Amino acid sequence: MLNRKIPPAFNQETTFNLARPENQKLAGDNQLLFINGGEQDVVKIELIFHAGRWFESTPGTSHFTAILLPKGTTSRTSYQITSIFDFYGIHLEINPGMDFTSVSLYGLSRYIPVVLDLLVDIVTSSTFPENELQQAKNIYTQGLKINLEKTSYLAARSFRKTLFGDAHPYGKDFELSDVNNIDEACLIDFRNIFYKNFTAFVSGKVPEKLKQDIAVKLNQIKPLDIPAKHYIKSPSAQHNNHYDKPGSVQTSLRLGKQIVNRNHTDYPGLLLLNHILGGFFGSRLMKNIREDKGLTYGIHSSIHALKHESYFVIGADVNQENRLITIDEIKNEFEKLQKEAISKSELDVARNHFIGSLQSDMSTPFAHADKIKTISLFTLKTDYYQQLINTMMEISTENLQSLAQKYLTESDLYTTSVG
Repeated sequence: MLNRKIPPAFNQETTFNLARPENQKLAGDNQLLFINGGEQDVVKIELIFHAGRWFESTPGTSHFTAILLPKGTTSRTSYQITSIFDFYGIHLEINPGMDFTSVSLYGLSRYIPVVLDLLVDIVTSSTFPENELQQAKNIYTQGLKINLEKTSYLAARSFRKTLFGDAHPYGKDFELSDVNNIDEACLIDFRNIFYKNFTAFVSGKVPEKLKQDIAVKLNQIKPLDIPAKHYIKSPSAQHNNHYDKPGSVQTSLRLGKQIVNRNHTDYPGLLLLNHILGGFFGSRLMKNIREDKGLTYGIHSSIHALKHESYFVIGADVNQENRLITIDEIKNEFEKLQKEAISKSELDVARNHFIGSLQSDMSTPFAHADKIKTISLFTLKTDYYQQLINTMMEISTENLQSLAQKYLTESDLYTTSVG
């Protein structure tokens, strides 16, 4: 008879079963990867172009090029493009970023062939009509004016500028004064150069005939030989910066530093150390600064791994009078991690939570495609996530203490506050 007073044995699963993509080479170095799976007849096509902020010469070019791609081509108006996608129930999503720009569409597999020509048309023949460009400028200008009143926005951008310098793509922001420098000619030039080289990720239930259709259509986009771009970082000599924001009730904090990237041997341990410090609701920062001290509703730490650089950051919003005590408490948590070994029980809880969250996210072919996308774009080994879990399982409390002593030192920490 089952004794319900005895909990079932804990079975820790450490495997990471990532789907194996089907690779197809296109023209030049362009790649097409199929990630098959799922029971629904739904397909996602995502084109990742090397067209992020990293590649722009005029600030804002990558942003406006991306958002205006579907606003008119040589053969279709914005209204016609929208009507076609709506008629077939296709969702188009375009996201410009620091390094890449993503152009995605989702829809039923039987309707995808109908819109493939339109997808190619958008990324190769967009015209950036003046009225659409002016409207986009107005929307951006109004949005930026609103954001410039938010302490959290100001703190985040000031923090990145402090880390990388205002001449570096990761540190420079698109300002109101830059909007007038954007015109149709610079957007067409940017598209003609940087919307040629891509990796395509097609996920979902993809019939063989659709695979062939997608390959034929995407092969029409011919890549170019684009020289690599290099930038020099210029971190601020001032490590502690506070900016007054008249009329603000709260202060937004950002604390952190540049850190190693995904390929570094210390990276798995730093991910786990970050998780313990402030990566989930049961983290030390949440327990101390939110639950025990009541200084904030939420505080979080994270590692942002970009293509060319990575950085670690802690973010929180506090009342103005609690700014200094919150910074001191964060530094106290750094010191504890350096001087006191983490208990095995705390390590197990954080490790199980991190690995469990990683595994539980893999329930759809789209989730598998996201992980495969990271592996491809950041030139990682195909078993990267399995090796990440394996390494985390071997990390000891002594390892984490050593990493805290190496990376969480106050001398190279940057602190930015606004409010």
